[in-house]
Amino acid sequence: MAIGLIALLLVLIVGRPSSATPAPEPLAADQTLSFPIAQDAADFDPALISTPADVDILRNVFSGLYRFDQQLREVPDLAVGQPTVSADGLTYTFALRHDGRFSNGDPITADDFIYSWNRAAAKQGDFSGLFGVISGYPDVASGKTGQLSGVSKLDDYTLTVTLVKRAGYFTTEVGLWPFWLVDQKVITSAGENAWFNKPDTLVGSGPFRMTARTPGQSMDFEPVTGWYGGKTGALTRVHVEVMADPSAQVTQYESGVFSLIGYGRQALAPAAATRYTSDAKVKGQLILVPLGTTFWVGFNLRSGPFAGIDAGRPGRHAFSQAIDRKALVGAVCNQQTTCIEATGGVISKGLHGYLGDGADNNVKFNAAAAKAEYQAWDPDGSKVKGLAYTYDTNGFNKAVCDNLAAQWKKNLGVTVGCVEMDRKTFFDQRNGACAYPMFRQSWTADYDHPQDWFDYLFVTGASSSGSCYSNPNLDKVVAGADAKTASAAASDYRVAGFMLVNDSVFGGLLYGTQQYLVHPYVRGAGGNALYDYDWTGIRIGKH
Repeated sequence: MAIGLIALLLVLIVGRPSSATPAPEPLAADQTLSFPIAQDAADFDPALISTPADVDILRNVFSGLYRFDQQLREVPDLAVGQPTVSADGLTYTFALRHDGRFSNGDPITADDFIYSWNRAAAKQGDFSGLFGVISGYPDVASGKTGQLSGVSKLDDYTLTVTLVKRAGYFTTEVGLWPFWLVDQKVITSAGENAWFNKPDTLVGSGPFRMTARTPGQSMDFEPVTGWYGGKTGALTRVHVEVMADPSAQVTQYESGVFSLIGYGRQALAPAAATRYTSDAKVKGQLILVPLGTTFWVGFNLRSGPFAGIDAGRPGRHAFSQAIDRKALVGAVCNQQTTCIEATGGVISKGLHGYLGDGADNNVKFNAAAAKAEYQAWDPDGSKVKGLAYTYDTNGFNKAVCDNLAAQWKKNLGVTVGCVEMDRKTFFDQRNGACAYPMFRQSWTADYDHPQDWFDYLFVTGASSSGSCYSNPNLDKVVAGADAKTASAAASDYRVAGFMLVNDSVFGGLLYGTQQYLVHPYVRGAGGNALYDYDWTGIRIGKH
């Protein structure tokens, strides 16, 4: 009886458990998202898209087998679940949704994937090489045929793909823009080189479609009625304004014309970023996230003073340890609104393969230890006599070199020249010939998989190396990791990442930062290391 009385008193005091649903979020009557970009989209054709800004906008218009959520997890889009993979790891079978539709209502079948992938491979855009792991790609790339022999269908809703080697990263690649679908009927009717120029014929299978465009000025989009993916969210219109002046962008944002700044990989005016960092009243509107870009000092391991994995290691380590990254950040990162210290390996923070904060021992500043190591390695200074740090002409690159040269002079007693090159010459000589003893290097992730870093930058013969680093042990570990699924390969890529650290192959400097300036009433906006958050998740609150 006493227990029952106590329970009754608790109910009276605390209240009965409520099963009522929370009140709906009050939304503004006008659900228009508006934001600026500095340059008009360069390409609307998925086969030719090459810039992150274009990807960020058009990933709302086009789609493929998979997409990436806010945490960069790959989730099914037009595919049903994960593929079935053959025992030898070479054949992938994808089951497709039966209700897939293009924005104009045309049904989507396996034939649309075959057409879209063959077309993109044949177009030879900047990222067509992503098809390289599929059987038959060389013949398509050379123009010998228009058909990837490794892509076929079992029926209208079952796609099969045969690879030339085991490639666990392939499932990540098929979520990328060259693998997005285009509508053959529309392209045939509107013209191969014209269909993407008009809103009516820019047909994709994503949740939004273009409704208006004035080249060089603006673009407008609206949700696709009856989109196969379900709800398209709260927005009824997305307006993108081309505005080159970053200060004017901020003025328009502050007057309420723009909902946010930062979508399409837009950067803030430096003065505005600083103000929003320091002003407590508006600080909450500035969102800073990793950008998926790493900057580092590259060393030539084939020739010059830093050559040889073992012979040049003390010199490379000394030059890296002599850099005070905090001082560098203070000089070039605009109060950490554009970049931060790179302390966790070559793969950027926010991506798979990041080794962890402070994991790179080469970046721990110690001027005295660095000088002692340098002098033991090069006691008379002959190895680095006339040494130069070469970079492609750019204000940021120059500021970095000026700071590094001053630090090396102060902390090592070594004079390093700063040498500018035009962009084409710099890349041709750096990547093609490993021509520079020490140089500016950076990488912006194309996709969230360590293979994108190791295979293009650090395995023997890597096309974007610049260092001519060659380590059979690393090659073996990376090859094994590339063949495994992403989850199974994680530990192997981590081993490879620490091999680079232990060999002092690079001198990590900075990780890029993406800025978003978002009004408090704009909900669900932001981004991750690679993409802006989808438009489907954004809503405009009552204000």
